[in-house]
Parts: sequence; C-alpha cells; structure tokens
Amino acid sequence: MNRRSRILKILIKTGLVILAFVFCYPVLFLLAGSFMGKGELAENLGPVLGEATGYAGWSFLPQNPTLKHYIEVLLDSPEYFVMFWNSIKVVLGTLVGQCIIAIPAAWGFAVFKFKFKKSIFFLYIILMMMPFQVTMMSNYLVLKQLKLLDTLGSLILPGIFSTFPVFIMFNFFRGIPPALLEAARIDGAREWDVFLKIGIPLGKSGIIASLVLEFLEYWNLIEQPMTFLNDKTKWPLSLFLPAIGVENAGFAFAVSVITLIPAALVFFAGHEYLEQGIASLGIKE
Repeated sequence: MNRRSRILKILIKTGLVILAFVFCYPVLFLLAGSFMGKGELAENLGPVLGEATGYAGWSFLPQNPTLKHYIEVLLDSPEYFVMFWNSIKVVLGTLVGQCIIAIPAAWGFAVFKFKFKKSIFFLYIILMMMPFQVTMMSNYLVLKQLKLLDTLGSLILPGIFSTFPVFIMFNFFRGIPPALLEAARIDGAREWDVFLKIGIPLGKSGIIASLVLEFLEYWNLIEQPMTFLNDKTKWPLSLFLPAIGVENAGFAFAVSVITLIPAALVFFAGHEYLEQGIASLGIKE
C-alpha cells in the first residue's frame, strides 16, 4: 500500500510539473524570442508569418542572444512610454475610484439590512456577468453626454463603478462575526468607526484580492480603448503592439515581456490574497 501511494504521489507530481510547463510555455516562448536575432527569428517563424516555406521551428536557448530588441523598445520608442503612462493613469485612477466606491458598497450589502437588498445585489451579479459588448452602447451614450469620449476618463469612470470588486469584498465582509460588530456598537463605536477599525482590517484580504484582479483586468484593456478613444496618443499599453512580421518580431516579443512584468509583479505580490478571493466565491449565503 505504501509503495502504491508513493507511486501515485510521483505520478501526481510528474503530472503537475508537465501541466506547469504547459501553462508557462507562452512566457518561455516570449522570453526566448525576445533574445533572438532577426535571422534566427526569420528562420524559426518565417513559415508561420508566410515569408518562407517549410515547417516552423523553435528553441528555448537562442543561438546568439542579443539585447537589441529591449534597447530598441526602451531607448528608441518614445511612444511606448506615452502609452505606458496612459496605462498607469487608467489603472491607478480606476483602483482609487473603486476603493472609494466599491468598499463602502460591499460593506453596506454585507452588514446592513434594507428594503430590496437581495434584489439590488442580484442585479449587481447580473451586471457583473454581462460582457462589455452588451453594455458598450449604453456606456458610449453616457460617456458622450458627460463629454468624456476620447479621454482617459472614458476608461476610468466605467471601471470605478464595476460590480466585480463589490462581489469579492462582500464575501469577505460577510464573514465578519455579527457579534463582534454589535459589541463595538454597544461600546459606543459609531458606524464609521466600526467600518474603519473593524471592517477594513478584517476585510483586507478581500480588498487586496479584488484590487489585484482589477489591476490585471485594466492593465490589459483592449476593447474599451478601441471603442472610446480615437486619439491613438491616449491609447494604453495593451494596444501598443504593431502588426507582427519577421522584421519586427523580436521587437514585439520584447514589448510583450516588458508589458508582462508589472502584471507579474502585482500578481506575485498579492497571489495569497488572490487565492483567498477566489475561494470566497464558493461561499454561499
């Protein structure tokens, strides 16, 4: 039995390693391509890009590694930094707005009892499940009336009122024992003090988890800026990549790697809270 359990553990670990490699393969692919020269990229990707015949090939160890593509992105592409700061403005503006709007909203749903509470929260869930294509027209009309089209505000304002962070935080706030809140009120604490001194500290995991998820979401916006922004100088970094050909494939790989770094840093910094946030989705009322 012990031998069978050991063999089973080895098989499970082997399977997990294989799965990990499969999921990491795109990142390894990008890293390898970003260090390859144009000749090697043309040899490997020419058949895929229609500029050569035969079969495509790939190697995770470049024959002649070069930093040329990174230098081209960081030193010879000023438009890259313009779009980088556009993304920073959009993400920070959205996350700050969500802290102001979503946290109190989630606290209100989790703690207070009021008429039509379940109906309103059900409406939140419906809105959360709707894809952008469904709400695109209504968002466009509202932003047009507010004169926010073709500004970064057209990306920030809808994000501030996103229902997803409310849903995540709600599950954490709901887990706070009601007896603890009632004891604080009996001791003379005002509702604002209960929220700031008990709700925020105990719901920190949910708040950080939702902010990590929303950072990843708004760092990679594609459809919204293409719909609401006509001025390409206001586009975020997610729209920077040019049409990829053999001549600029290395440049595109380097851009992808550099763009991935902030998202990866945020993910690894908050992955523990993110796991808790995902787990909270399974909690039922």
